[in-house]
Amino acid sequence: MKKFLIEVPHGSDKHACDQAIQVFLQTGSHFLTHAEWGCRDGEHKAWIIVEVESKDDARFILPPLFRSTAKITELTTFTLNDILEPQQFHQE
Repeated sequence: MKKFLIEVPHGSDKHACDQAIQVFLQTGSHFLTHAEWGCRDGEHKAWIIVEVESKDDARFILPPLFRSTAKITELTTFTLNDILEPQQFHQE
């Protein structure tokens, strides 16, 4: 399985924060109820790390209200051996 970071932005006003938190918690989904939030530091986003097969699978974990605005990034752990391999993800 692949690992993905899901970043879910929401509005910065109290109502938007409350709504996002409430929607996440009411789903009952383990992923969503354990999201990390940046609101108290002025970063109005939630972050979740999941292990699923694809970006689409990661997106479908989210409530429909947040799917279109979420940023999903595949995470990779590198070793020193990876540095020696040909550059397959960069141009140059």
